[in-house]
Amino acid sequence: MRLFVALSPPPEVLAEVGAAVGSHREAWPELRWVAPETWHVTLSFFGEVGQEVLPDLSARLERAAARHAPMTLSFEDAGAFSSAARARVVWLGVRGGGPGLGRLAASLAAAARRAGAEHVDDKRFHPHLTLARARPRGGVDVRPLVGSLASFAGTPWHADAVHLIRSYPGPAPHYETVGSWPLAGRG
Repeated sequence: MRLFVALSPPPEVLAEVGAAVGSHREAWPELRWVAPETWHVTLSFFGEVGQEVLPDLSARLERAAARHAPMTLSFEDAGAFSSAARARVVWLGVRGGGPGLGRLAASLAAAARRAGAEHVDDKRFHPHLTLARARPRGGVDVRPLVGSLASFAGTPWHADAVHLIRSYPGPAPHYETVGSWPLAGRG
């Protein structure tokens, strides 16, 4: 099964994001917009993980989450991977949490490796909310879109749990929560 661990922002915060990006959807048909009901902040992507790994993975993720404190985050600014001139992904940035957010992501990735997840993503952690992906493989010039979203500053929200998510890719991707654990450390 294809797994990742993520933060789930509250519905009212996601509604705020939806209102900010809603007017842009029709203006950018070369982008495949992510369905708002699937929005999340990925902390670590594990790739394909065998069912036999799940019990140890769950236990290790629970222990890792328990060592980290809840944090206050917000969505601010906008950007694109690899660049706004040749974007493959358009995103809103995540602010707050200080170095704790990066440490949380690294701790969860390490827990997955120790549990036997063989394909843990080793890319540098860049917290974001994916809004859209480019339809053409070569990327799309989204500089005007990124510029119009650059001043976005969302309401702060409290991240107090991590969620292990199973991804079902395809034309209509969807997700299933496999487990959730509180961030129980002291700040």
